[in-house]
Amino acid sequence: MSDFARQVQALRPQLLRYARNQLRNDAWAEDAVSETLLAALEKPQAYTGAAQLKTWLIGILKHKVIDQLRRHRREVSTTSDDEDREDLDEWLFRADGHWREMPADWGNPGAALGQRQFFEVLEACMEHLPGQQGRVFMMREWLELDTDEICKETGVSATNLFVLLHRARLRLRECLQVNWFTGHHKPT
Repeated sequence: MSDFARQVQALRPQLLRYARNQLRNDAWAEDAVSETLLAALEKPQAYTGAAQLKTWLIGILKHKVIDQLRRHRREVSTTSDDEDREDLDEWLFRADGHWREMPADWGNPGAALGQRQFFEVLEACMEHLPGQQGRVFMMREWLELDTDEICKETGVSATNLFVLLHRARLRLRECLQVNWFTGHHKPT
């Protein structure tokens, strides 16, 4: 087995986690990841090294996930997240619309973006989003699907989609503030 093939195989668990989060079906996720690995291993010369290998593979996987979603359009399972019922707005804001606790100064977020640890914390925060929130957030921000397509795939209304995206962003903000910007990994 070549060094490239070993590196690709080593990323399989992370790719599978990403695919499962999007597809909510283990068999479809396995298929999407298998197709991704096969595409990468069939044409290793396509990887130019301009991006990290994981980033390149996720780019391929995004297209395979979209293919799976389209292939199984009527079978996609949607789940209701009881934990999502919690009203984050009331938790974060007072009745007058002001913050209950002012967010900490994030310093220079642009500098943090260049740090690998930041992306690891961001990825962990995204993995902890409740099911439907995480799914629609990833569909919007990573798969870059438009509102109509996300609504069609998930069976939610556009209004509900915007609420889910809003709540996902609030949770990500809170998670990043606790685990990165005010936590032990705070950038200098």
